[in-house]
Amino acid sequence: LQLHHSGRYRCGGLVSFAVSLSAPVTVTVHGVPLSGVSLSAQPPGGQVALGDRLVLSCAVASGKGPLSFSWHRGGSGAPLGTGPRLELSHVGDNDSGHYHCRVSDGDSVAESVPLNVTVLGERDPRAGGGL
Repeated sequence: LQLHHSGRYRCGGLVSFAVSLSAPVTVTVHGVPLSGVSLSAQPPGGQVALGDRLVLSCAVASGKGPLSFSWHRGGSGAPLGTGPRLELSHVGDNDSGHYHCRVSDGDSVAESVPLNVTVLGERDPRAGGGL
């Protein structure tokens, strides 16, 4: 069922060449609000070595599908990705920050608590990029 299936319904049939209709009934479909949006990281805690792989996973404790996911870092408006997983195969100096996932069921939106991702072994920007 979807929320738009709410309404008045009746059934009918043909009895001895006459149409017979039931009394109408009202059906109300209630959505299950999104809740319990959380994210986890591999490696745990969101601490990853420079050049290694980081996988973030988003989970929803309750909610009614279909669900859509988007990934964000800091206050950026453009999503980094969609789907319940975000994989950064070779993290770089600029990948540190607060990540969160946003989930929508078409009627409501919920976000996870941000996870602070720290890239270990970042190059010192003052060191320069000598050749």
